[in-house]
Amino acid sequence: MAKVIIFGLLDSAELAHYYLENDSEHQVVAFTVSREYLDVKEFKSLPVIAFEDIEKLYPPRIYMLFAPMTAKKMNKLREKIYNEGKAKGYGFITYVSSKATVCDNEIGENCFILEDNTIQPFTKIGNNVVLWSGNHIGHHSIIKDHVFFTSHVVLSGHCIVEPNCFFGVNATIRDYTHLAKGSLIAMGASLTKQETEEWSIYVGNPAKKVENKISYKVY
Repeated sequence: MAKVIIFGLLDSAELAHYYLENDSEHQVVAFTVSREYLDVKEFKSLPVIAFEDIEKLYPPRIYMLFAPMTAKKMNKLREKIYNEGKAKGYGFITYVSSKATVCDNEIGENCFILEDNTIQPFTKIGNNVVLWSGNHIGHHSIIKDHVFFTSHVVLSGHCIVEPNCFFGVNATIRDYTHLAKGSLIAMGASLTKQETEEWSIYVGNPAKKVENKISYKVY
């Protein structure tokens, strides 16, 4: 059991609070946001503090962080907060729903894995990965850091997912596919190729790469 501070005040943070309070042994003690967004003092009857001051009030030797943020800027914003939290000395919890199917898989920290995910044996999941509800992660696949799966994505076996990828609802990925860094697989896309290009978008069935490159710059 850890005493946890959740980063954020939007829907994903509220959901994380619900799941941790109702489906984990962790205790949520506060919320935190960057100072420029600190416009309330309380959320869900808990204090809200500036992220810049967090270690003064909640030292990392006692408390842990959880940053269940969205995939905005191809997960770069969530990656930034994760790295800043690590630089402050914090560990991050991982939440895996009791209604998910896991098989002693290797799962990193700051992962948010919701109900009805099936993660088959011999799969490895890195740090700062979000699996929204209802995905299938095939056996012997590797998902690296800062990746976001929406819902009902099928990732077949023996796939490699490089950092900062994003998968839209109902996307399907064939087996032995290598997804390059920053690949965006659109909603309903069926990827039959076995390799993608970095920071590229794939749409349709069968999925084809569109000309536009992804903008992911974080200020």
